[in-house]
Amino acid sequence: MPLTPEDIRRIVENTEIVRPPKRLLATFGTTVVQYFVVTKPAYADLPGALKEDEAVVRSGKVTAQRPQIVTPYYLMNLFRGFDHGQEYARYLMAEHGADSPGLMYRYEQEPGDMEVVSEAAEAVARRIAGRLDQENAHLATVIRGIDQFWDVSLAHFIYALTAGSAIGHATEMAKRGMLDEDRGLPRAVRERIDSMFAAVARGELEASELKTELDRWGIFSEYEDRFLNLFRR
Repeated sequence: MPLTPEDIRRIVENTEIVRPPKRLLATFGTTVVQYFVVTKPAYADLPGALKEDEAVVRSGKVTAQRPQIVTPYYLMNLFRGFDHGQEYARYLMAEHGADSPGLMYRYEQEPGDMEVVSEAAEAVARRIAGRLDQENAHLATVIRGIDQFWDVSLAHFIYALTAGSAIGHATEMAKRGMLDEDRGLPRAVRERIDSMFAAVARGELEASELKTELDRWGIFSEYEDRFLNLFRR
């Protein structure tokens, strides 16, 4: 059963970033953040469940690709590897409007280990956070969430991290003229599309990837002749 924006809001309100990363995301590169999501087991409140404290710890990595300037067409394609990514994207649109934000990352989630620990979730989260502090793990986070919807808590974290980085990134991009408009789209978008056409022509990129990118922007008709010319000898 799909989650509604109200469902997502309740999950977000019950998400706690126990330890945020000590660095913001990179402006012109890829950032990999190690995560630990700590939750109370979903079965803990079932009738007959043991009353001993237990916590579920899920670890893995989230890769934030170099930031891109996007339109609302892209919101539904941001989260890869998230069970509830599209529902979270709809929540963002409901909360912030269809045009916000304009600078986004594409995220890929690589799950790692999952273990059940005989200790309260709060204590486990604090202990992991303390260890990361001692290790000076600058790109690592500890999150408290809800067991069944832990990936929503993770999506909320990475979006919040992006929002915290976005102002500086947008300023830097503006200085380089990347936000200037070119026929209704930011110049950086036109440049990226041009580079994708060149990569297809060289055989370094599948034409299907270029077609998908044009569709995401809703501009395939504008580039249709140029796209078909790639297949004319």
